Amino acid sequence: MLKKIGLIPLLFSAFIFVACSKTPYTHRNQVVIFSPQQELQMGYQSAKQILSHERISNDPRLNAIVRKVGTKIARAAAQPGYKWQFFVIDKDVPNAFCLPGGKVFVYSGLFRAVQNEDQLAVVIGHEVAHAIARHGAERMSMIQLGRMGKQIATQAIGGGKYAGLINQAYGAGETFGMVLPFSRKFEYEADEIGLYLMTKAGYDPRQALAFWQNMIALSKNMRKPPEFFSTHPADAHRIARLKKLIPKALKYYR
Repeated sequence: MLKKIGLIPLLFSAFIFVACSKTPYTHRNQVVIFSPQQELQMGYQSAKQILSHERISNDPRLNAIVRKVGTKIARAAAQPGYKWQFFVIDKDVPNAFCLPGGKVFVYSGLFRAVQNEDQLAVVIGHEVAHAIARHGAERMSMIQLGRMGKQIATQAIGGGKYAGLINQAYGAGETFGMVLPFSRKFEYEADEIGLYLMTKAGYDPRQALAFWQNMIALSKNMRKPPEFFSTHPADAHRIARLKKLIPKALKYYR
């Protein structure tokens, strides 16, 4: 009984956050049970681990352009509480990621698909968008609350022979009902917010289409899982949505 009671305040606090926490630009209600300070600390600790085992590029050209574009987009994001830092990882992977609080990592392999600053701004705008929309903290919050729900359900029926069934149902439900669909939603949302940020920073959002065509060409021989089983939207769906968003983003173009 004590464990059940102890979970109630945290669940209640989550519902309070639903009412008062919204994503920037898209204004979507979200559940975040971690404070901004906790989020910054998690990002700091993760960045420290990454920097300890990944090889950071010494290429002055790549570092200069990533910091230039990143700084302009971070300024457009207008989040003074974030401690923005931009790193280039020396690895031939066409990807990038951002940690909570503003630590952005770009793999050197991404430049095989990036032809100009505007296309790099597509990627960095997307990653900065993940940070200011607090997608990482929201994902962790959803998983944490889901596990609390599983714990309550297990306690309610007294565990026993049904505990295994609950665990199985929760595992499949968490993956296909929450983690994957919301990961795709976060990607779409970061695409949208990223377009607005890069445009406010002075970059051409129409270059997003060229960049994703480059990515498709780069990965044409790679096997990708069906969208339902993926954390990311299908390329064709992503491009179709960007086409609809670009006219709206151009309103921010200076």
